[in-house]
Amino acid sequence: MNEHRLRVVEIAQGFAGPVCGRLFAALGHDVVKCEPPDGDYLRGHGERGDAARLMAHGFAAVNAGKQSVVADPGTPDGLAVVRGLVDGADVVVTDLPPAEAERLGLLGDARPDLVTVSLTAFGLDARLPYARPDSLLAEAFGGLAVMIGEPDERPLALGGEQTAHAAGIVGFLGATLALERVRRGLGGDVVDVSLADVAAYVDWKSDVAYATTGVVPRRSGVKGGRWRMVRASDGWVGVIYQPEQWAAMVELVGHPLLADPAMAEEPVRDERAARWWPVVEAWVRARTRRDVFEQAQRLGLAFGMSMDVADLARSAQYRARGFVRPGPGGTPQVGALFRADGLGWTDGEAPALDEHGPAVPRTAPARTDRRGDAPLAGMVVLDLGTITAGAATGRLLADYGATVIKVEAPDRPDSFRWWAVPDGDPGGVSPVFESNNAGKLGIALDLKSAAGRAEFLRLVAAADVVLENFRVGVTRRLGIDDAALREVNPDLVYLSLSSQGQDGPEAAYRSYGSTLDMLSGLSSVTGYDGSVPMWSSVDVNYPDQVVSLLGAAVVAYCWTRGVGTHVDVAQRECVSWTLADRIRDHGTGGGVATATGNRRPGAAPHDVYPCAEPDTWVAVACFTDGQRAALAALVGGDPADLDAAVAAWTATRPREQAVRDLAAAGVPCAPVLAADERARHPHFARRRVFLDDPERRKGFPFVMQRYRPPDPGRAPLLGEHNATVVGADPRGATTRAS
Repeated sequence: MNEHRLRVVEIAQGFAGPVCGRLFAALGHDVVKCEPPDGDYLRGHGERGDAARLMAHGFAAVNAGKQSVVADPGTPDGLAVVRGLVDGADVVVTDLPPAEAERLGLLGDARPDLVTVSLTAFGLDARLPYARPDSLLAEAFGGLAVMIGEPDERPLALGGEQTAHAAGIVGFLGATLALERVRRGLGGDVVDVSLADVAAYVDWKSDVAYATTGVVPRRSGVKGGRWRMVRASDGWVGVIYQPEQWAAMVELVGHPLLADPAMAEEPVRDERAARWWPVVEAWVRARTRRDVFEQAQRLGLAFGMSMDVADLARSAQYRARGFVRPGPGGTPQVGALFRADGLGWTDGEAPALDEHGPAVPRTAPARTDRRGDAPLAGMVVLDLGTITAGAATGRLLADYGATVIKVEAPDRPDSFRWWAVPDGDPGGVSPVFESNNAGKLGIALDLKSAAGRAEFLRLVAAADVVLENFRVGVTRRLGIDDAALREVNPDLVYLSLSSQGQDGPEAAYRSYGSTLDMLSGLSSVTGYDGSVPMWSSVDVNYPDQVVSLLGAAVVAYCWTRGVGTHVDVAQRECVSWTLADRIRDHGTGGGVATATGNRRPGAAPHDVYPCAEPDTWVAVACFTDGQRAALAALVGGDPADLDAAVAAWTATRPREQAVRDLAAAGVPCAPVLAADERARHPHFARRRVFLDDPERRKGFPFVMQRYRPPDPGRAPLLGEHNATVVGADPRGATTRAS
């Protein structure tokens, strides 16, 4: 096992960079946070009341386990401190503007083995001016915001700082890959993470849908469509079902209108929606959300119920797993982002400003005998993943050099193979399957048969990783759970991506991304002021996307450091972890967090504003008095309350003109792009966020300056590589589908 303890220097504020640093600290590495004299802005200086308190909880959540050193690189003494820290680092995490990062030697060759992770709103090569890595700006430019909210209302950012958290996880993945190349003697790298790229990557289904159908996807809200949020007696329930589950819906509601034999046909249900939905709504309204949720789950329906932070703090599932527990002074503590024996998870407290212990000397990283330019070359993965959460994890590992063998049942393959995009006819193999499975080999094995299981165990003996996202209990019934496979290969990294985690009273519950939007608390803080909770919708399914990033990052970390273990990732907990600040705030008397539209503490204005063309918007995010003064000079109005003035000003201008004028004035801004505009924008093609050969599919969530992953081959046909993989050495297989 490689025990090298990393030295990480964090020159970043807010959420994105600190989340990346937090992951290193939680895994036992030395993280030194380099702060300006007045500290990270999340410490709340200059703020009062609720905003200051919530920001302080945010700081505590993402900076636990770190040290703090104060240094102003604008002074000679401060510059010497920063350069000394960098000289002793394995990894630098920064959100500085490119010119400042260059001045400090973070982007050059001053240290040939240094890994720098840069997290900015738009990337190091951005055409838009540098802006603080803010989720709203990223979700606007990345096209995600146009998918969130009601169709007749303004676009929304997801609640909390979702893209910043996702980008922090991406930064950790990129650093892990770059460190492996250092250990192979290939030198350091700059990992360039644009939050806008991460938002676009999360919204990949919209891009594929537009390319396939020519129809521009838009936000669908929660009031219409096949899945809807419905009010129960004490809150909100997500009515979520697949067409083939209609009989279960009939049994659940027990109304003769639904039991009409004609209603078994989906076109008839669509035609009669205005008649039968009120029946469902009345049935739900007469019951508590918990009663509806549990009755539906007993019938195999993946209903969700909207849980707020108070519900999360007392959740029986979270308490059973220790995910939410009392911390120092009784403050609710959100637990580990994942479980893995042999890794551990360090909590600790966030440091006071300039609170640090003695410097830990840097030791040379242990070299590896692995060969190959790709950071994961030599890794063999047996991918049992389906849909997005599992399959997208395998796709990421394949992108960076792993040999990934997708294992499907001959009679029940990954259902994404036939999952149509909205208004499209994929002709039997859906392009959404292509996006999550490009670059893999594909075999078909009947794991219920003795022969199929024996072949799978033979492959396991030669593999490094097994990943799965089955319902809890399925792998045990098949005899391929972690305990069984570890008897065959004790060094295996076994990744389980389940909706609730591997244990707890709700472990066996069914879910989709929209279910998890509700159960994780995300829907309770996403939405318009005082409105219905809002989910990311079936068109995005944010929880599925972010958990695939985490799954790939943890697998890569375990393998590169020689740790064989069972990694238990609960998709629901992954999203709730991003709301740790609100859970802490509630536990200390701050009340229950609700949706606040696009407003966030410590920033004003912070919203999207309508432009002159129909349904076009520009996002504005001001964090400093100087930015507000510049905005007031441009649009007129009181710098202390600019919303109305900004809205009046943008409404008279085409969006591109508004963006140009705002940027020229030094106001952080971004156009709110839709899928068609994103498809044409050179930024995303230049950075390979999407690929177009042979057809539109998702690309890569970040850029490594010294390693360019090749375009992946096409996704495999069902069982396409049985002849070359079954009965053969998987380490001799090619990573590219033929």
